[in-house]
Amino acid sequence: MARRSKVLAPLRFLLGMTILLGVAYPAAMTAICQVAFPTKAKGSLLVEGGTVRGSYLLAQGFSSPRYFKPRPSATDYAYVGSGASNLGPTSAALAASAAARREAWLAAYGEPAPEEMLYASASGLDPDISLAAALAQAPSVAAARGLGADASASLEAEILRRSAREEGKLGVARVNVLRLNVLLDTDPMFAVERR
Repeated sequence: MARRSKVLAPLRFLLGMTILLGVAYPAAMTAICQVAFPTKAKGSLLVEGGTVRGSYLLAQGFSSPRYFKPRPSATDYAYVGSGASNLGPTSAALAASAAARREAWLAAYGEPAPEEMLYASASGLDPDISLAAALAQAPSVAAARGLGADASASLEAEILRRSAREEGKLGVARVNVLRLNVLLDTDPMFAVERR
């Protein structure tokens, strides 16, 4: 009898803790977060016109010249298994990839690349770029969309407005790439001109 109670007591404790900490506590925290922080609890999704465009906290790759480009990603913007390349400052592979990105940026935009556009962030999913990177890409995006001078000026003004709104949070002027690209698709002023 004593041996049986010595076995059953730990099993009851294990079962109780599993239910309490593995089911009840996570369910309670999920419910509280859904009520207190509904947008964040659902992944900070950017919904436009009833369509989920992505999470504004995670970068997405945009290959078309009609869109602004985010920082490079070591994982090709894969959310599962995201992370850095783990290449150190003495790595020849890191130096070669940065040099290739530097040349590609110069060829595409005609000016030196901002530093953050040469290296992937630690997560590989940094959703923001600097004001300098956004302004450098603006003329190219405007040209690819066939925007006139007024629309191009409005695009630059919108970039400046958005970066000023974000500047106070980290002390650095930055722009969210997904929000900017969604604006390009949803604002009639920036819609792609049909050729």
